[in-house]
Amino acid sequence: MTDLRHYDVIVSPAITEKSTMASEQNQVVFNVAKKASKPEIKAAVEALFGVKVVAVNTLVRKGKIKRFRGTIGRQSDVKKAVVTLADGQSIDVATGL
Repeated sequence: MTDLRHYDVIVSPAITEKSTMASEQNQVVFNVAKKASKPEIKAAVEALFGVKVVAVNTLVRKGKIKRFRGTIGRQSDVKKAVVTLADGQSIDVATGL
């Protein structure tokens, strides 16, 4: 039984051109909760996907200001985690949880 808090830590996989390129280096990119720490992210990925995590790097993408029909709005900040997996391990992000 996995801890339900792990589902709060990992929000979604980040599927971009850059994250697809990173998958060739045994890395997976996830959008994570703003308050999530690196040990929490590592524990969540290992528990949910059953893989061995070597390293976790995080970054915060600041929200952009966008216009929609003349109204100025602001996108929210997004925290991402680049998770490096052990050799031979893989996660298929297309299938989901």
